[in-house]
Formats: sequence, C-alpha cells, structure tokens
Amino acid sequence: MTSRVVARPADRAALIRRGRWLSYATIGYNALEGLASITAGAFSGSISLVGFGVDSLIEVTSGGAALWRLNADLDEARRERAERASLRFIGILFLLLALYIAAGALKTLWKRKPPSESISGIVIAALSLIVMPLLARAKRRVAAGLSSRALKADAAQTDLCMYLSAIVLGGLALNAALGWWWADPAAALVMTPIIAKEGIEGLRGEQACDNCGEECIK
Repeated sequence: MTSRVVARPADRAALIRRGRWLSYATIGYNALEGLASITAGAFSGSISLVGFGVDSLIEVTSGGAALWRLNADLDEARRERAERASLRFIGILFLLLALYIAAGALKTLWKRKPPSESISGIVIAALSLIVMPLLARAKRRVAAGLSSRALKADAAQTDLCMYLSAIVLGGLALNAALGWWWADPAAALVMTPIIAKEGIEGLRGEQACDNCGEECIK
C-alpha cells in the first residue's frame, strides 16, 4: 500500500492560497453562468437549461463551503469539524440537485413540450465544457496535496457540472437539429442516480483515498 504524501507547511500554505483562488474563480464564474442559463432557459422554455442554471448556483454554494474549509485549515480541530461539515453539506447539495433534475425531466417528458431553440444556451453550455474540466483538475490537485475529502467532493461537484453541461448541449443541439425533444430529459434521468450516489457518500462522510482507493471515514 502506498503511503500518503503530506505537504510541508510552506507547500501547504501555497496550496491553501491556490485553493482559495480556485474557490473564488468557481463562485464568480458559476454565479454569472447560473444567472445567464436561467434567463436563457426561461425565454426558450428549456427545463434542462434552467436546471443547469440552478446547478451553477448550487456550485456557488459548494465553492463557498470549500472556501470555508480552506479558511479553517490552520487550526487542526477546527479543520476536522469544517471538513466533516463541508463534506456533508456538499452531499446535501448533490441530493437536492438530483431531485430537481429528476422532477424537471419527468415533467418535460409528461408534458411533451419541446423547448425553443436557444443559441445563447448552446454557447453557455459549450463554454462550460471548456472551463469546468480545467477547474476540476486544478481542484483535485489541491485536494490531494491537502488530503482534503471536502475539496475532493467540491471537485466532483465541478465534474458533475461539466457532465450536465454536456447533457444540456446535446439536448439543445438534438432538439434544434432533429426535433428530438425527449433527448435532453432522457439523458438527465441517466445522470440522476450518479449524482444521488455522490450525495449519499457525502452525507456518510465517505470519500475514496487518493492513493489507496479505500474509504476514509472520520
């Protein structure tokens, strides 16, 4: 079994600064993305685009929780409390997101009402596919350096935002090009159990260790 590498104090301070910058970047970008997506979705009647906007606003909250954890890093006792609380809070966000997506997708399938074409929505989703992987990868590096389960969960939240943007982009594109109104809600339903699984693990305080692949529970 490979031993976990612990960052030196100077390296840890640098990781904390980088983690804070990433959290601020996540909060700023997702706030703009969320408002733009909800506005575009409301005009086009796209439940997936509105849902994507809500996801972005949830990501703002997740970034705030991760930032709280980073600010508590220097005090070990406070850090552990913040770690557990942040992990479970992000887990709740995952579950809320799963419920919202499932309800919105089922409602769209039931009403059989396709959204209007949304060029702005396509642009927003495409941009997210570029930005989110970069943010998630940088967050995972910081999380590994700090051995932080909460930051790793926040990176997973960013990954899910990327996956959801791909679903939104595919659904809007297929609806616009082929008239497949059902493609987007069907894909969203496929994502729901994956998101719910992340939420359950967060509530349990579980996260796979970066090196050994075992569950670490505190």
